[in-house]
Amino acid sequence: MTHFIKNNWQLELKRLEGAYAPETIRSYYNDVKYFVDWCEGRSLAAFPLNEATVLQYLDAVAGLSFNAIQRRLTAARKVNRLLGFDEFELTEEIHLAIRRIKRSKTMRPKQARGINIQLLERVIRAQPDTITGIRNRAILSLGYDFLARRSELTALRVWDVEFLKDGTLRGLIRRGKADQFGRGRLAFGSRRSAKLLRRWLKQKPAEIDWLFCALNHGNCLDRPLCGRSINDIVKSAVVKTRGERPREHEVSGHSLRVGAAQDLLIKGYDAVAIMRAGGWRSFGALQGYLALAEHNVWE
Repeated sequence: MTHFIKNNWQLELKRLEGAYAPETIRSYYNDVKYFVDWCEGRSLAAFPLNEATVLQYLDAVAGLSFNAIQRRLTAARKVNRLLGFDEFELTEEIHLAIRRIKRSKTMRPKQARGINIQLLERVIRAQPDTITGIRNRAILSLGYDFLARRSELTALRVWDVEFLKDGTLRGLIRRGKADQFGRGRLAFGSRRSAKLLRRWLKQKPAEIDWLFCALNHGNCLDRPLCGRSINDIVKSAVVKTRGERPREHEVSGHSLRVGAAQDLLIKGYDAVAIMRAGGWRSFGALQGYLALAEHNVWE
C-alpha cells in the first residue's frame, strides 16, 4: 500500500485538472513533494496523514513563512482526501503547534515592492529595440495598467483586448485568483499601452492567439509565457534600469500590480474603486498592498 501511495499521489493530482487553476495544481504538487520527500528521508509514511508525523513536520518547517506552512498543510490534506482516506481533522495538539508557529512570526509578511509610474516609464524606455524588448515593453505597460497578476497576463489571448477610438484599449481578464469560475473583469489600458501593444502585435505572427507568446532566439513560439518568465522580465527590467540587483523578494512579477494599486491610492481613488480595478474581493486582501503607498519612491 505504501509503495502504491508513493508512486500515485502525483497521478491523483491530475484529477484536479480543469477544476482548479494550473498554478494551484502546480503549487499543490510542489508542496506535497516537499512533505513526501521529508517523510521518506525519515522512513515515515506520508499518507494516510497522522498526528505524530504532522507534528514532527510542523516542527521541522517552523522556520518557513506562516503562509507557506499553511499552504503545505492544506496541500497534504487535499492529497490525503484524493487518495481516498478519511478527512484529516486538525487535532488540538496540531492547532496548538500552529498557534506557536504563528506567534513566533514577529516580522511583517514579505510584500513585493511596487513599481510606480515613474519607475515604470524608466523600465519601459530601458528595453532594447529588439523583438524581445518590444514584447517586454507591452508586458510591463499592460501589466501595470491592468493591475494584472502574472497568471492573468499569461492567459490573455489576442481577442481579449480591444483597441478603442480614443487611442486607449480595453481588456477582459477572463479568470483570476479571486475569480476561479470565470465571471471575468474588465481592465483598461492607457494610450501608452495601446501604442506599445500595437507595435508588438505587428511583430507577432497573426496565427498565434496568445497575446504574449514565448520567444526562442527571436522567434515566436505558439505557447504562452509562464508566470516565472513574467517574474524574470520584471526583475531584469529593474536591474537594467537601476544598475543594481534588488534584494530577494523585493521585486517580482507582482510589483506591477502592487505599484499600480499604490499609485491609484495616492491619486485619491477610494478602496472600492481600487478593488474593482484589480479584481480584489475583500479589503483585507488589498490592505497589504496599500500600506506603504506613500513611501514607495525609487530614487
